[in-house]
Amino acid sequence: MKKFDKDRIILAVAGPVLALVVAIALTSVVLLASGHDAFGPFRLMIENAQYADVQVLIINYAGTLYLAALAVAIGFRMNLFNIGVDGQYRLAAMVAAVVGAAVELPGPLHILLIVLVAMLTGAFWAGIAGVLKTTRGVNEVVATIMLNAIATSLIAWLILPENLGVQPEGSNDLTTGEIASSGWFPGLNMGEGGEIYGFTFVAFGLGAVYWFVLNRTRFGFDLRATGASETAAQASGVDAKKMILTAMLVSGAVAGLAGMPILLGDTHTFSLTFPTTIGFTGITIALLGRNNPVGIFFSALLIAFLQKASSSLDQHGYEKEIATIMEGLIVISVVVSYELVRQYGLRRQQQKVGEELAAAARKKHEEVSA
Repeated sequence: MKKFDKDRIILAVAGPVLALVVAIALTSVVLLASGHDAFGPFRLMIENAQYADVQVLIINYAGTLYLAALAVAIGFRMNLFNIGVDGQYRLAAMVAAVVGAAVELPGPLHILLIVLVAMLTGAFWAGIAGVLKTTRGVNEVVATIMLNAIATSLIAWLILPENLGVQPEGSNDLTTGEIASSGWFPGLNMGEGGEIYGFTFVAFGLGAVYWFVLNRTRFGFDLRATGASETAAQASGVDAKKMILTAMLVSGAVAGLAGMPILLGDTHTFSLTFPTTIGFTGITIALLGRNNPVGIFFSALLIAFLQKASSSLDQHGYEKEIATIMEGLIVISVVVSYELVRQYGLRRQQQKVGEELAAAARKKHEEVSA
C-alpha cells in the first residue's frame, strides 16, 4: 500500500515538474533564437524577487490568482469548464465596490456586506451559464465566453458618470467612488516591503475549505461522482442537473472573491485600471496545480513570480513579454506532460498487476509442489 502511495505521489508531482522544465527549455530556445542570453532573464527575475517589495507584490498577486484558480478548479472537478471567471470576478468587484461606497457600517459588517455582494454577483453571473446548460443544453464554454463579453460591456456602461460611475476631478479615469475606511480589510505591514493584503490570507485559507468540502463531505462526493460520470451519478440517486447548477453557482461565488484582496486591501474602489485577464490566468494555474489546493498554491506563486519579477526586464534589454511566452509554454507543456505521465502511470500499473499475478502463480505452484 505504501508503495502505491509513493508511486501516486511521484506521478502527481512529475506532471507539473516536467511541464515547468519543458517550458524553461523552450523559453531558452526562443531567447537564443532572438539573439539573447538563454538564462539571463531567469537570473534577473530571481534577483528581483530578492527585494522585499517585489516579494510582497508576488504574495498579494498570488492570493488573487489563487482564488481565480480555485473557482476554475471547482468547475474542473465537476467536468465543467468555467471560462467565465474573468467576467464574474470583474463584475462582482464592481458591484461590490458600488455597494461598499454607498453605505457606511461598523467595520466587520461593512466588510462582510461587500464580500457577500461580491459572492452573490459572481454566483448570479455564473448561474446564468448553469441554467442555460441544465435547461437548454448550452455548452458552458460558449455561454461563459459570451457572458465575459457581456460583462465587459455592462461594466463599461455602468461605470459611466451618468450611471454609477464617478470621474475624479482632473482625471480621465472612471471609478465607483471610494469605500469608507470601515470597509477596508486590515493587512500585515512588512515595513519597507509594503503591506500584504489581509484578504490574501483568507484566500489561502479557502484552499483548506475547498479540500475539506471536496474530500470530506457528501456534497464533495456528489460533485466528484457527477464529474466522473453523470449517468452513473444519476443511477446512484444524485440529481446531476442540480449538481451542475450548484457547481456553477459555487464556482462563480469563489470567482467573485478574486477581486477582494485588491479592492479591500489596496484600491478601495473599482476603476477602469482594475486588473483584467485574472480569470484566464486562473485556468493555467488550476491546470498546472492539477486542481489540488496545494498544487494550485505553488502554481499561483510561480505565475505571480513570473509576472511581478519580470517587470524590469526591459531595462536590461529583454522584453517583458518573455514571462507571457513562458506562461503560454507552460500551458502547452502541461497538456503534453500530463498525457505522458498518464501513459506512464498506466504502463506502471499494468506492470505491477503482472508482477502480482506472477508472484501469485509462483506461490500457488510452490504450494502444489509441496
